Amino acid sequence: RYNFRGFRWLQAMIFAIEEINSSPTLLPNMTLGYRIFDTCNTVSKALEATLSFVAQNKIDSLNLDEFCNCSEHIPSTIAVVGATGSGISTAVANLLGLFYIPQVSYASSSRLLSNKNQFKSFLRTIPNDEHQATAMADIIEYFRWNWVGTIAADDDYGRPGIEKFREEAEERDICIDFSELISQYSDEEEIQQVVEVIQNSTARVIVVFSSGPDLEPLIKEIVRRNITGKIWLASEAWASSSLIAMPEFFRVIGSTIGFALKAGQIPGFREFLQKVHPKKSTNNGFAKEFWEETFNCYLPDGSKNSPTSTSFHKGHEEGLGAGNGTAAFRPPCTGDENITNVETPYMDYTHLRISYNVYLAVYSIAHALQDIYTCTPGKGLFTNGSCADIKKVEAWQVLKHLRHLNFTNNMGEQVDFDEFGDLVGNYSIINWHLSPEDGSVVFEEVGHYNVYAKKGERLFINENKILWSGFSKEVPFSNCSRDCLPGTRKGIIEGEPTCCFECVDCPDGEYSDETDASACDKCPEDYWSNENHTSCIPKQIEFLSWTEPFGIALTLFAVLGIFLTSFVLGVFTKFRNTPIVKATNRELSYLLLFSLLCCFSSSLFFIGEPQNWTCRLRQPAFGISFVLCISCILVKTNRVLLVFEAKIPTSLHRKWWGLNLQFLLVFLCTFVQIVICVIWLYTAPPSSYRNHELEDEIIFITCHEGSLMALGFLIGYTCLLAAICFFFAFKSRKLPENFNEAKFITFSMLIFFIVWISFIPAYASTYGKFVSAVEVIAILAASFGLLACIFFNKVYIILFKPSRNTIEEVRCSTAAHAFKVAARATLRRSNVSRKRSNSLGGSTGSTPSSSISSKSNHEDPFPLPASAERQRQQQRGCKQKVSFGSGTVTLSLSFEEPQKNAMANRNAKHRNSLEAQNSDDSLMRHRALLPLQ
Repeated sequence: RYNFRGFRWLQAMIFAIEEINSSPTLLPNMTLGYRIFDTCNTVSKALEATLSFVAQNKIDSLNLDEFCNCSEHIPSTIAVVGATGSGISTAVANLLGLFYIPQVSYASSSRLLSNKNQFKSFLRTIPNDEHQATAMADIIEYFRWNWVGTIAADDDYGRPGIEKFREEAEERDICIDFSELISQYSDEEEIQQVVEVIQNSTARVIVVFSSGPDLEPLIKEIVRRNITGKIWLASEAWASSSLIAMPEFFRVIGSTIGFALKAGQIPGFREFLQKVHPKKSTNNGFAKEFWEETFNCYLPDGSKNSPTSTSFHKGHEEGLGAGNGTAAFRPPCTGDENITNVETPYMDYTHLRISYNVYLAVYSIAHALQDIYTCTPGKGLFTNGSCADIKKVEAWQVLKHLRHLNFTNNMGEQVDFDEFGDLVGNYSIINWHLSPEDGSVVFEEVGHYNVYAKKGERLFINENKILWSGFSKEVPFSNCSRDCLPGTRKGIIEGEPTCCFECVDCPDGEYSDETDASACDKCPEDYWSNENHTSCIPKQIEFLSWTEPFGIALTLFAVLGIFLTSFVLGVFTKFRNTPIVKATNRELSYLLLFSLLCCFSSSLFFIGEPQNWTCRLRQPAFGISFVLCISCILVKTNRVLLVFEAKIPTSLHRKWWGLNLQFLLVFLCTFVQIVICVIWLYTAPPSSYRNHELEDEIIFITCHEGSLMALGFLIGYTCLLAAICFFFAFKSRKLPENFNEAKFITFSMLIFFIVWISFIPAYASTYGKFVSAVEVIAILAASFGLLACIFFNKVYIILFKPSRNTIEEVRCSTAAHAFKVAARATLRRSNVSRKRSNSLGGSTGSTPSSSISSKSNHEDPFPLPASAERQRQQQRGCKQKVSFGSGTVTLSLSFEEPQKNAMANRNAKHRNSLEAQNSDDSLMRHRALLPLQ
């Protein structure tokens, strides 16, 4: 079929040569001639034509003018314009390179032709396909496609182009589902196999590096099978091909996006195209064939031009002919036909792309000749700056000037070939639309690709202009797997390409905020992923807060403890001169209550956000407070125990257990704890610590104790004092209850031990804010235990049983204890004596009966007033009967308050006479110390 576009390109060459010949400034007084050969779209015909003028050049080089008639001599060929297809140009360039004849192609874009070691004399006015392949990959990346198929022509145009695209696709993580080669010479079976692959593929985007003639058989079969829904990404060679861009094919290839060269302007070219006529174009033998194919007629004298003859030059695509019948079925041409009344690709001059490249190629050669013509000796490109002779110019000299060419074209653009003989140009991006007017396929420009821009800014697409499948605005989906939403990442499927993946949720602590994330990003240290793993949110910060219910409850208990302790201290202060308060060692009780205040207050340091200063203060405050408390109890308990156990109290006892020495012992016990705390704070001070390891979503602000050994010493020393205190309290558990409450002290020590023994495993097994809570609970429990057991009974007596808060009650309890001790001693000695008598055989086994009576008579030297007399009569005596295993002892004790004498001496000496009589008539005397002041 006839190639109308090829004929237009031929006309562009003729127009350019005629324009140059008529120019007064470009090559004046010189005329360019031309010869046009038809390659018939085959390498063999192209080489045949090439050999014809190469041979002519060789004959000219032999200088045989004197031996032959040169009236019809054809001048040597100094340059070649063409060919169109890269495969044809490759074959021709190999031959022309041997003779250094410059070849300037207007449509051969294969990147192989940039190899100057192989194609020494090849240049072109079309950009290298390397940029086009990169642009294709950029478009796929722009629309976020990653699953494509490729089809390439099996020639030097398709194979290198698709190979470059694969390289670019691999860099962008674009996977290729299938890759097929096609040719216009492929048999039907091969075409069927390729169509089967396309039909069964899940890839919707198909990248095609081919010419129109090579792609046409495949498209026809796809149309026959009605395989729709594919997106075709077209290379420049067929993106505007009239062979493929046909309305009947549009339902299959309506989503085509392709590349087109930048259009140029050729002033006067439109009129030139319209002037074509067989009778006017006598030097153009192709005009007759063009006329017949355009009007579907035949010229009577043009029978040699068969309607099925091939076109001028094999283009990247061939136009659709008017028919393929013989001349017998066509009417004759009248010669009056109007070319403007027929729509053919020949008259499509709205976007002159390849035609402008032909125009530019001719002007490039003309400007190279102009440089030779205007060359100044000494500034030439040859040896010693010499210049070529324009009258005897040779092809290799023109090639030299073409490589150094630099001129401005009619559009004001600079034209110069790079080191590879290429012109770097930009691409227009077109989308196939169906014209609403006549239903033809039109090429809508929807963007451009700027080769000169930096990477990432070269591609521009106006998506609003794109119609998918001719009508849709929604971008089609062509991915092996569905997009992974934010919060997930792509997971590799074994045995599948990297573009085929499964979406895996980001693990906790990681996030992805973009679609199709290859990996999840870790959140910063103080942040954690949200529920959907799409972003990071600040981690929840936890500590034993003042505002949370647990913290409020502990605070209330601590405040309650402080209040109760203050209340007890107030009661003891108000009733400081009563016997109960005096008998319980008033000064040490005050210090004990103060230490309990400190214990309750120290628990508050464990509540609230830990700071460095609170961390360094809370453990020493707790440790020192408890040691002070235990020391007071220990000193007081041990003092009373020694006093009551002393058989003969002396002044040495009173001196040894004086008040100053008691305070000194309390200070010494407490000082040891202070030393431990000072060493701890100096060597390994506690500090605030943000713990990220316990729970991923929570930051626990705790106190790093610095040294667990120091903490162990602090608690261990406290427990050691408590153990000693417990020992003395247990020994003194039978002392007078109203005097020391030894049983309650023993019980309080038991509570203390239970609390702190339970504290150790609880402290070790908890974490975060509960560590502080456990210690606060332990402090409060131990403090409440000490307060309740030691003081509540006394406060109860002072406030609600004032009758028991008297000197007589205290003396009675103390004397009773003394009598019990004396009775036990008497009976013990009596039993020893009886056993000795029995051993001598002189004793009967009667049960002894002992009676101990004590009477203290005081005769007052002065009579008492009536009121005092009544008070003394109200004094009650104490009687107690004690039974033992070996006898019974009856205790009787009466107290009389002595009159206050004139010397105001409130200290009276009391003696208690203990008389005991057992079966052996032995008498023991026991003296008890009565602490009455």
